[in-house]
Amino acid sequence: MTSETHKPAAPSGVRLEGSTDALPLSPSLGVTLDATRMPRRSTLVDRRVLRITAVAVVLGVAAAFIARILTALIGLVTNLAFYGRISTAFSSPADHHLGAWVIAVPVIGGLIVGVMARWGSRAIRGHGIPEAMEQVLLNESKIPPRITFLKPISSAIAIGTGGPFGAEGPIIATGGALGSFIGQLLHVTGAERKVLLAAGAAAGMAAVFGSPVAAVVLAIELLLFELRPRSLIPVALATVAATGVRYAMVGSAPVFAMPTLAAPGLLALLSYVGIGAVLGLISVGVTRLVYGIEDVFEKLPIHWMWWPAIGGVAVGVVGYFAPLTLGVGYSNIEDIVSGRLTLQALAFLCVMKFLSWSIALGSGTSGGTLAPLFTIGGALGALLGLAIAALAPQFGIDPRIAALVGMAAIFAGSARALLTAVVFAFETTGQPAGLLPLLGGCTAAYLISALMMRNTIMTEKIARRGVRVPAEYAADYLDQVVVRDACTHDVVTLRTTQTLAEVRRWFNEGLPDMQHQGYPVIDEAGHVRGVLTRRTLLDPQWHYTLSLGELVLREPIVVKESHSLREAADHMVAQNVGRLIVVGDESPHALVGILTRGDILTAHGQRLQEARQSGRYLHFRKGRVVKRPVRPAGG
Repeated sequence: MTSETHKPAAPSGVRLEGSTDALPLSPSLGVTLDATRMPRRSTLVDRRVLRITAVAVVLGVAAAFIARILTALIGLVTNLAFYGRISTAFSSPADHHLGAWVIAVPVIGGLIVGVMARWGSRAIRGHGIPEAMEQVLLNESKIPPRITFLKPISSAIAIGTGGPFGAEGPIIATGGALGSFIGQLLHVTGAERKVLLAAGAAAGMAAVFGSPVAAVVLAIELLLFELRPRSLIPVALATVAATGVRYAMVGSAPVFAMPTLAAPGLLALLSYVGIGAVLGLISVGVTRLVYGIEDVFEKLPIHWMWWPAIGGVAVGVVGYFAPLTLGVGYSNIEDIVSGRLTLQALAFLCVMKFLSWSIALGSGTSGGTLAPLFTIGGALGALLGLAIAALAPQFGIDPRIAALVGMAAIFAGSARALLTAVVFAFETTGQPAGLLPLLGGCTAAYLISALMMRNTIMTEKIARRGVRVPAEYAADYLDQVVVRDACTHDVVTLRTTQTLAEVRRWFNEGLPDMQHQGYPVIDEAGHVRGVLTRRTLLDPQWHYTLSLGELVLREPIVVKESHSLREAADHMVAQNVGRLIVVGDESPHALVGILTRGDILTAHGQRLQEARQSGRYLHFRKGRVVKRPVRPAGG
């Protein structure tokens, strides 16, 4: 093209169609056209995933042995504290003969934990999972190495001296800390370190309960905050390795053995769903009460180091009157779901366990929440099941299934981990007949919980510190839209043969198309040679006789038209630019358009429209189908 500067319109070679308004593109930033061959963002695995998987398998084996060591350590402390003997056998404190002296045992344990927390690490306080979540979200999954041994020791002391906690929480935290420690030793990314943390945590849970699938789902729902092959594969194989070690050491029998159950009828199924809804409501109350008690401790005029000892007083007093509340209480859960406890025993255990656990947890001592929640929820479910069976025997409800539903539903509601609760209850009991009641009851509890509270028993603590925890996992909309569908195709371009004088005279015309911040420069063959900003074109240091081809020092930052908007957005961030030149797939030098930040934001309009607009598309009138437009929801 030739330039005709005497015309009032744009100079020859300048296209006036379209719009490219967005943030300025600095001419100092750019890459060669090889950028069009940038690697695609993909959920497929690569060789690095093989490396992380191998590490995760070894980590799973290590977590299984750590679980056995921690169990033995809890047994050792329990036997020393309550029976005065040296033994690592896992035993219940309920059979002690200490009399009123039993009150002093949890207090001593609380004092030791308080000292360890103050002069060791404050991070050992609590049940472990929220602390691991916080490290994942804020600190690139970097857990201090000392937590790897301080957490299991403090938990063993707290539980072994009668603390009403489960061993699973500390083992999950310890496995996660070990995974993070290994991730800090190796040359890995923050995302890979998160996978190792989740793999260690999931392997710890699988080693305790023999529930590998539930452990994987727990990692997804509470730690990974994603579902991608590159994270799922290492975590899954780590749990397989940990469970395999468990099978070799203690066998493959379900942790909570139950008699074979019969499949429920329709009325019984509806009853289980109702029980789940009630437990969902209770889970909200339990969560609020636990953090209410923690708030009370926060107001005490003494140092937090002493709080676990105060909580130990409550544990000891409750344990004096209700010995079954002391310790992990896994046998209590098995008795509940097997229907071995009477109505009075269930009610007493439920109330006393909640009282002991909530005060101890609020005091900031070290221990898990899963086993206490299972005990409380199982007892409540069994009580409701017995009540319905007495009032409406025609429903055919089984109190044992009701206990199973209650156990899982209170966890689904309080932790907002629906799938984990369902699969866990199935894996630990091996009862296929309970799957449908579990799914219905846990979903009802999940629904009630989601309606009534924003945070959960796992996230409330870190949410109070200003940490925002993802509550939903959705497919990335930007990954579903290709660049060609979102970019601006009609682009104002300049030619390499034009001089600065021509372009500056064109700028002086003051037309709307002259107000863009960046202009692609193409050669005679129509190939993109670079991008020049308005600032560069008007810079007085450049002589007006220079051609635009001489000003282009770097080739543009580009993206192919078939790339996704997610790839393009990531490329913008990596190159610190606000626009990308779009080139063809077959002709990587041919200009297709320009993609700006504004184009990416505009693409979200379709997503918002799908989410917010509602209405009927089809209407039937006199045998004819009539189509009508939709209107915004609530309009």
